[in-house]
Amino acid sequence: MPLLARSLALAALALATASQAAPRAQSALECGIAADMAVVAKSLAAEAIERAKADTIMARIYDVSQSERGRELMKEIVDAAYAGGSAAAGGSAQNFAESLYATCLKSGGDMDPVLGRKL
Repeated sequence: MPLLARSLALAALALATASQAAPRAQSALECGIAADMAVVAKSLAAEAIERAKADTIMARIYDVSQSERGRELMKEIVDAAYAGGSAAAGGSAQNFAESLYATCLKSGGDMDPVLGRKL
């Protein structure tokens, strides 16, 4: 494979992989906000609140309308809370939030292990 074609293939793979990963928190404060989102999202899921209604409630609580990264992170957290087979699906809202927070802090903001995504 020519060098240019190989470089383009690697670049495409990197972009595809990056699009599958949840946004990284950029500070301990953002890890805390993500954990708070996790408590609310998991609680809504546990109460069997319809997903569309849960999305509306989350958007009302966490005004992330001005932040693409914030919207994506909130979506990833709600997806994990509502997923039937994810690690986040089992257990309590508190456990989900604690796991997300600890992972976020230990990994420099990477929450993919808890949210079910891999880099």
